[in-house]
Amino acid sequence: MHPNLFTTMRTLKFIEGCKATALNPPPPPPPPSTTERAGEKLFQHLHDHLRVNSFRSKSTRTHPPPNQNAAVSKDSLLPYGLPNTDLLEPQIDPSLKFVDLIDKLAEVYRRIHNCTQFEKADAFLEQCAIFRGLSDPKLFRRSLRSARQHAVNVHTKVVLASWLRYERREDELIGTTSMDCCERNLECPKASLVSGYDPERVYDPCLCSGYNADVDVEECSTSEVDYDMSFCIGDEEVPCVRCKIASLSIPFKAMLYGGFRETKRNTINFTRNGISVEGMRAVEMFSRVRRVEMFPPNVVLELLTLANQFCCDELKAACDVFLAGLVSNFDDAVLLIEYGLEEAAYLLVAACLQVFLRELPNSIHNPNVVKILCSVEGRERLTLVGHASFTLYLFLSQIAMEEDMKSNTTVMVLECLVENAVESWQRQLACHQLGVVMLERKEYKDAQRWFNSAAKAGHVYSLVGVARSKFKLGHRYSAYKTMNSLISGCSATGWMYQERSLYRIGEEKVLDIDIATDLDPTLTFPYKFRAVSLVEESQFGAAVAELNKILRFKVSPDCLEMRAWISIAMKNFEGALKDIRALLTLEPNFLMFNKKIHGDHMVELLRSLVQRRNQADCWMQLYDRWSSVDDIGSLAVVHHMLANDPGKSLLRFRHLRLARNHSKSEHERLVYEGWILYDTGHREEALAKAEESVSIQRSFEAYFLKAYALADSTLDPESSKYVIQLLEEALRCPSDGLRKGQALNNLGSVYVDCGKLDLAADCYKNALTIKHTRAHQGLARVYHLKSQRKDAYNEMTKLIEKAQNNASAFEKRSEYCDREVAQRDLVMATQLDPLRTYPYRYRAAVLMDDHKEIEAIEELSKAIAFKPDLQLLHLRAAFFASMRETTDAIRDCEAALSIDPCHKDTINLYHKVREPQS
Repeated sequence: MHPNLFTTMRTLKFIEGCKATALNPPPPPPPPSTTERAGEKLFQHLHDHLRVNSFRSKSTRTHPPPNQNAAVSKDSLLPYGLPNTDLLEPQIDPSLKFVDLIDKLAEVYRRIHNCTQFEKADAFLEQCAIFRGLSDPKLFRRSLRSARQHAVNVHTKVVLASWLRYERREDELIGTTSMDCCERNLECPKASLVSGYDPERVYDPCLCSGYNADVDVEECSTSEVDYDMSFCIGDEEVPCVRCKIASLSIPFKAMLYGGFRETKRNTINFTRNGISVEGMRAVEMFSRVRRVEMFPPNVVLELLTLANQFCCDELKAACDVFLAGLVSNFDDAVLLIEYGLEEAAYLLVAACLQVFLRELPNSIHNPNVVKILCSVEGRERLTLVGHASFTLYLFLSQIAMEEDMKSNTTVMVLECLVENAVESWQRQLACHQLGVVMLERKEYKDAQRWFNSAAKAGHVYSLVGVARSKFKLGHRYSAYKTMNSLISGCSATGWMYQERSLYRIGEEKVLDIDIATDLDPTLTFPYKFRAVSLVEESQFGAAVAELNKILRFKVSPDCLEMRAWISIAMKNFEGALKDIRALLTLEPNFLMFNKKIHGDHMVELLRSLVQRRNQADCWMQLYDRWSSVDDIGSLAVVHHMLANDPGKSLLRFRHLRLARNHSKSEHERLVYEGWILYDTGHREEALAKAEESVSIQRSFEAYFLKAYALADSTLDPESSKYVIQLLEEALRCPSDGLRKGQALNNLGSVYVDCGKLDLAADCYKNALTIKHTRAHQGLARVYHLKSQRKDAYNEMTKLIEKAQNNASAFEKRSEYCDREVAQRDLVMATQLDPLRTYPYRYRAAVLMDDHKEIEAIEELSKAIAFKPDLQLLHLRAAFFASMRETTDAIRDCEAALSIDPCHKDTINLYHKVREPQS
């Protein structure tokens, strides 16, 4: 049985080990104990990157790369030369970005909790827009689910349910259709067509079987009806009951009882009203039974037209519901939406629109759909029927920009977004995104205009776009003044200095770039600029070292590309090939050398210049990469192995959907579907998939998924026993060293939680014998709990020496030494990975204990500026509360609760701080 590297990666969540106890002033708390329910993650930082960027970061469905591969050959691997500092510039983020993000998070939290039930969906949508610009996609998806949960009208439900489905990328699963249901009201296509506020029922199982009422034949019979009039259509008469027809609408009642000529007639000529005899018979029957299910669709369409002519609201509603239920595929939707728009049938249009949205991204390339959604006439018709909204076009703008930033369709969608923007944040986002697109299209005057509009609406970050547009138009000094004025007038941020550096020269430019890194070490442009500057001075080794600084904690395609570029210049073809393979795992259709050469072509050329490896060699290499905690190297090996054997689903851990589609057995497919469900917040459904897989065939993967999902919460003693049993079952199944190492490591962490330290130590030692290097951390914890602190310290030192990515090891080792040595380890951890928050919290607690309150707040604020982390915000709120800075404490609590509304410690602190104010 082939090793499952996907499972290897998933284990990491199970092994994370950073669950810190809260740090509360005044005494500085000891370093937090780590539950190690998940130890440390395999590909930790890489996995974080994949979460953010791997989902359709760049579409390749309709835009194949340029065919310029002939320009590159073995003799000329760098036909376009080396990167140039004059051509480097950072991309402008199309999301909302704030100088005062924490204030904004707090503001939205208050809005959500203070608005009416009818406004909650819009409030959560604003929160979605804010979270879209942050690095954790789970925050965005959670808010999107909340928006759908609180949606009231059908249109909003349809859009948000379709958006949630798109986020799960269901369209990529072979064998699924757009109208398939996830069996929950939250995304159910039928539940979305039911109006009303039902926040408590969205997670309930849906009733997709529908309601097919049997028609009562006797009730519909005409044999015992007392007809007292008839409608004449051509040469035929349709007998009716006058009072029943009159009850259909006020116009009918006026015609039949209002003193007109028709009032006294028993036969009324209805030939010129555009309805057939069959249609009129259906009207008569509806007047008695108040149902339309027994009629064929063409007759119901006639009834819909008549209902509009004579204001028959009940008849129209019945036709609308019936016709909406007929829409089941794309062709139906294209045909029926015209009727719906013509007759203003709200539900019918909603059903058709739902199909279009659930068929995304493919439907956005259909000219009929684009015409309906984006043309002037189409927008007007949608508006009249109540189906044009900011929510709709915000969803469409995300897909359009992912598919092709420069297309005319993208521009049209964004123009619709601007037209439907009502609130300030909506205008900011719509205008800013249109500015970004116009900049990409090199329409600089229009870009400047839209960026200016966004800035005037209050989006300060759009001034970056204003400056860039001016620069592109040749107004460098004006661009500099724009950014200089911004820096002078606001709390400085990294992106401000990064942008201003583009318009400076010499030492001033370098100074701005260094300040940008100091304020926000996650920005990739400064590292790239410094690396290319070193390349221009022929200092290739130093250039690679500069890129290594950020690649240690943030694996981004642009930095991998640049390092490969430089490695080729150094004739380090092995290193270049490794980076390009890893890069193609993140972006399968990445274009290198300023988007001129496909990455796959470079792989083919470089393969002939390095040692060839068969699949067995690759497995050996993968073990080595795994043991040395080499994330990028492991990715590259997997890419190589997939190239050797592309049908192996077990290797496709980067893309769960591809893995699921390539599964060769039912039980394996169920496991991947379980991981997909788990990753998108459907834990119970994931467990059900694992259970179903086990019922077909016992496997490591199924037991491991089940144990993983169960352990992703605080375990009581009984639950811990069950997880132990599941992991033991996994270990009994056929597996390899990689997977056994994971399972042993995880089993050890559960034993630790249960207080069974000797059993835990055995698990960790057994894992180490099969080169599961990460088990050093678990064993160190066991020693620490046994009060063998020196042994714990030495164990973490071994991990530091073996691991290439060892920031977490330095952080963890700090728990097993005195304060001075701990401080040094934590400084090293921050240098290696500034995104790790524990070092900031520890240092802040130490400062607080030394009564250096201002310095403690500054230490936390420095990290919060580029990583708005829950624990950092909670601790800063606690510090503010102890300093009686109530307003700031409340703000930080609200921002933290915006990130995690269920965080108990922050909820308690929030209530405590607010008590004197109430």
